[in-house]
Amino acid sequence: MRKIAKILFNTLRTLSFQKLLMLLKLVVPHPLFSILGFYATVKSFTLAQKFFPNSSSTNGVGNSFRHGLWSALIMMYCCKISSPQKALKFCKEMTDLHEELFPNEPLEKKMDLHNNQVGMNLFMEMLPGIHRQFFEKKFIIDRLFEKIKTAKILTNLEEDHGNHLVYLEE
Repeated sequence: MRKIAKILFNTLRTLSFQKLLMLLKLVVPHPLFSILGFYATVKSFTLAQKFFPNSSSTNGVGNSFRHGLWSALIMMYCCKISSPQKALKFCKEMTDLHEELFPNEPLEKKMDLHNNQVGMNLFMEMLPGIHRQFFEKKFIIDRLFEKIKTAKILTNLEEDHGNHLVYLEE
């Protein structure tokens, strides 16, 4: 836990005043969603490290898994206290804001935003079959491992890979 607190503190220190205001604009109106979103961030990071130790922090399949898992977990946790529509709106805002606060190269940004959307879509696809109060992360992880098998390599900004996870060459 101490390591996570240190990472969080060091990350927040890198943000400009304007970016801190952008973050506060998301967090202050939605304190519970923000806590759950942070928890989903930590969980997705640790699980991706466990399953993909060599590519979870690069632009490989582990990174695509992490982003898909991250957004699906935000949805899962937030749906336990609110409606799927409100959770989806917050999840989209949080994951998009992350890309603004910590910018990447254009192709990496497209990859991350696409994989975040795949995770949100996955949760919404699964929702009719499982009551949102009974969702478990194992359900999401299992489905993401299926999606990893059909993940596509993203080579340019114009590509559209539908609902497949995407990654850059490792």
